[in-house]
Amino acid sequence: MNFDLVMPELFQLLVVVALFVQSVVRGRDDTGPRWLPVVAIIGVVVAASKLGAQGVLFEDVYRVDALSQFFKVAISLGFCVTVINAQNQPTLETQKRTDYFMMLSLSAWGLMLLASAAELITLYLALELSSYSLYALIPLRGNDRRASEAAIKYILFGAVVTAVALYGLSYIMASQHTTYIQGLMEKTWSMAENPMAVVGLTLFLGGFFYKLALFPFHFWCPDVYEGTSNETAAYVATVPKLGAVVVLVRLSSVLSPGMEVTNILAILAALSMTIGNLTALVQKDVKRLLGYSSVSHAGYVMLGLVSGTAAGLSAATFYALVYLLMNLTCFYVISRIAVNGENVTLNGLNGLYRKSPGLALVLAVSAFALVGLPPTAGFAGKLFLLASAWDHGYNWLVIVAVLNTAIAIYYYLNLVRHAYTEESDAAAPATSISSGQVAMGGILAACVLLLGVLPAPIYDLALTAGKALLP
Repeated sequence: MNFDLVMPELFQLLVVVALFVQSVVRGRDDTGPRWLPVVAIIGVVVAASKLGAQGVLFEDVYRVDALSQFFKVAISLGFCVTVINAQNQPTLETQKRTDYFMMLSLSAWGLMLLASAAELITLYLALELSSYSLYALIPLRGNDRRASEAAIKYILFGAVVTAVALYGLSYIMASQHTTYIQGLMEKTWSMAENPMAVVGLTLFLGGFFYKLALFPFHFWCPDVYEGTSNETAAYVATVPKLGAVVVLVRLSSVLSPGMEVTNILAILAALSMTIGNLTALVQKDVKRLLGYSSVSHAGYVMLGLVSGTAAGLSAATFYALVYLLMNLTCFYVISRIAVNGENVTLNGLNGLYRKSPGLALVLAVSAFALVGLPPTAGFAGKLFLLASAWDHGYNWLVIVAVLNTAIAIYYYLNLVRHAYTEESDAAAPATSISSGQVAMGGILAACVLLLGVLPAPIYDLALTAGKALLP
């Protein structure tokens, strides 16, 4: 076995083992893994160093290619930022810190396996591995009852969707007689010729729509974001969605424009964008607002998937990374403002420019990027998505996406309005934000801007991944 091919996964597994050992042998003075941020940064370097690796393992079940390596770097980056963000989580009990990060690492490891899985049963097992860790993480928020409610909803909805996905898998196996994605690309996916296969694929994709929070699998999203801690919500809102996107990109390689399944995906994309944006307009809790906005962003990602071309798959891949950075930047600001781990409302942002001008600027950059305004990464990402769908028969979907972007301007810029133009309540407790925390936010905001001004190097990597998927 060539261990060089799976170096990012091995490194992440070593992190899980090290955290497990610390969890078992820790004494009373254990304050959590303070060494983890440095190791997580090394993990990003290790994943980036293997970007060009290619090969297959375990009888073609596990495929290391440009797409999987791109997403492994993104997952490592997301894990690293999450670890740094959650180091001083105020609502997490000290004796649970090591266990918390162990579960976080295990989830990231499962997502890395998901990125390379090239067979449906392996995909399902990797998805469950990453999901079970999250089931344990979501209720860890001190004595806040909302966390228990969020965990129950996440588990129950997850169980239902898992059953639906398995049901769809059985239809695919019965009709197509293979579970290898490479083999499925050579099969017929017409409703007239093989209706069982079309229904099966649609149901199986439901498991990944759930992770992506695409309509109608989105009901858990705002409630879970609201109930769990700010730092856990930052992870749930970003990194697991990378796993969903990589699988959907891989499975979309079997589709082409005009097919029944593709048209179903296009309709779901339009509904997801519209319902997500319209519902976000009336939210006062910032995490619920970001939850509904993630429903709309799931619809934007589908623009690239329905185009059925290398450019479309590349646009979806690029936008997944962009969304990770934009959303993590926004959640980072929320986590720093909520000194006691409370939920931040729109009024809670009032006067942020006076309390911390640096964080107010970081929040503004992330909000502009989420809208899709130039010169941020969000603008570049949406431009690639719209172009890919426009050229391949989904003009109506592009028009829906543009109209939804106009709606989204209101609630995203409302965040900036509260931070810069509203005065804070004089009775509110002062927020203590260190220069190091502002600097970390500045680095994230700079990455969002840099990816908007110079998207070509990263987009070229995504394009290479997209071209490798299609014959």
